[in-house]
Amino acid sequence: MLTADIMQEMWPHGDEIVGGLVAGIAAAAPVVFPKYGLPSDLLIAHAMAQFSHECGAGHEVVENLNYSAQGLMNTWPSRFDAAKAAAFARNPQKIANEVYNGRMGNALNSEDGWNFRGRGGSQVTGREGYAKLAQLTGLDLLNNPDLVNDPAHFLECAVADFILCGCLPFAQHDDVHGVTLHLNGGFIGLQERTVWLARWKAALNAQGVEGQGTVWLQRALNRLGADPVLIVDGVYGPGTAAAVTAFQQAHGLDADGKYGPATNAAIQQALDALPT
Repeated sequence: MLTADIMQEMWPHGDEIVGGLVAGIAAAAPVVFPKYGLPSDLLIAHAMAQFSHECGAGHEVVENLNYSAQGLMNTWPSRFDAAKAAAFARNPQKIANEVYNGRMGNALNSEDGWNFRGRGGSQVTGREGYAKLAQLTGLDLLNNPDLVNDPAHFLECAVADFILCGCLPFAQHDDVHGVTLHLNGGFIGLQERTVWLARWKAALNAQGVEGQGTVWLQRALNRLGADPVLIVDGVYGPGTAAAVTAFQQAHGLDADGKYGPATNAAIQQALDALPT
């Protein structure tokens, strides 16, 4: 179980941005992890590895949008040419509203992009993300989004978002690729997340398991004609994500490459329809 000593060891500078953060996480751990279905050290290790990367072990608890003009063009090349980038450079609030409004539940011509920028251990982003998190936790995050970074609520918000993003089944099968994709939406920082996972497993003395859930998925997709044929290795990597996306596109689903309940049901139905 996660203790104050382990937190201090893993996040030695975790209080430098938000005072009391490390102690707040340790105090909440015995209640929060079981509440959201993470009772084992393996599941805790997966969650904390992701949070450690997403928020820089407590040093990046609010998304940094202080981009230079060149940084804007590199990050959002379709949105910023040289002239526009110069007008927005080093203005985080203006940048947030420009790049985030009109999506993720954020209203156009509003302050939603700024108000609901990335925060917390999971870097929840967007009015829709905050609304879902508020519903699950019971916290008034739409009127007070900074509650995500309150030491008393930080861990619960991060773990609840971990659940909302569909990470738990992949953590249960010790699949860091699948956890990363479902939390991050891609594989950004996968190597660093994998290193964090090894460190957290060692700190918590957590034992790994075979990735049978992803093995079943890969075998099912191969039976359904995955092209190219997937290597059945239990790793939810880019190839498996691409095969899931192709299946979703072919079956009228939201083609995001994530393996959620709707995709699972469609795969089961497609398997049932195969000739025996």
